[in-house]
Amino acid sequence: MKNVFITIPAFREHRNIVLLCEKIQLIDTKDYNFNILIVDDSDDLKTLNAFKVKKLKKDVLIEKRSKKLGRGSAVLLGMNNFISSNQDNEIFVEMDADHSHSVDELLRNLNFFSKNNLDLLISSRYLKKSKILNWPISRRIFSKFSNKLTKITLGIPVSDYTNGYRIYSRKAIHHTVKNCGKIGDGFIILSEILVQLYYNKFKVGEIDSLFVNRVRGESSVTFKEIKNSLKGLIKLFFIKQDLNNL
Repeated sequence: MKNVFITIPAFREHRNIVLLCEKIQLIDTKDYNFNILIVDDSDDLKTLNAFKVKKLKKDVLIEKRSKKLGRGSAVLLGMNNFISSNQDNEIFVEMDADHSHSVDELLRNLNFFSKNNLDLLISSRYLKKSKILNWPISRRIFSKFSNKLTKITLGIPVSDYTNGYRIYSRKAIHHTVKNCGKIGDGFIILSEILVQLYYNKFKVGEIDSLFVNRVRGESSVTFKEIKNSLKGLIKLFFIKQDLNNL
């Protein structure tokens, strides 16, 4: 049985997060053991209180931070916990708290990841069999534009740079912790990790996915974060050039 460490960044997701964890714990498998870490940047105690009200089959780890420090730093915190908490941890998963990433696909994705000996598996919204439901047209246009711009800038042959539903090998996590987190604390880390892994010859793959727009809560993406991501993309272009020349 492989130990899978799942990190879920959360900001004001108390109406979503307990049900998500419950779904993960109900996955019927003898091949994987799931441990969940929630990195909670909420400015209140509603997430902590939600878990006090609803008792789950297995305890969930919650890292409560005092303010919103960014999705990127939340994922890196999870990766450091993955390394330090249990030497038997083999697989790292990151996913969003708002149910946009399908728990029903997790077992299939893990099997695909293991079968193909990947270091990084990206759940793509833009492969032929992928589906996007209930996403406003403005968000679709912006997402496609940002992915196109990132692909032109970084030159990596994947279809989805910005979806945060990913699976990593232990080897990839060690490399990421050592080399990432220098560009920014937000969503730009998804591209930074991809650059570091792809151009250092780690095995990267994609799989189709169902992406469903959130029903409860609000997106935590801000204009400031978008601006910082554009600045980070320029920095990543030069990092890519340096890695290409090694």
